[in-house]
Amino acid sequence: MTNLSPAAQAVAWAYDNAPEKPTDNHRYYWLAAALRAAADQLFPEPDDWDKDNMSEQGLRLLSLKRDQLLAIADELEA
Repeated sequence: MTNLSPAAQAVAWAYDNAPEKPTDNHRYYWLAAALRAAADQLFPEPDDWDKDNMSEQGLRLLSLKRDQLLAIADELEA
């Protein structure tokens, strides 16, 4: 993994280290973990946003994109 960026390493690590679930679709949990890590890399927690230097529209867009990725992860885990 040394040739990967830190963001790509975080996503790969999340995929590789997601717990196995006793279902036929345990790979969905791995995918969900990778999507959550990607959301954290691309759109960090709202508390970490530079709200003083971002427009309200920009903040809404960040929140929407993060929520969309997390919704896909939730669906894969369901």
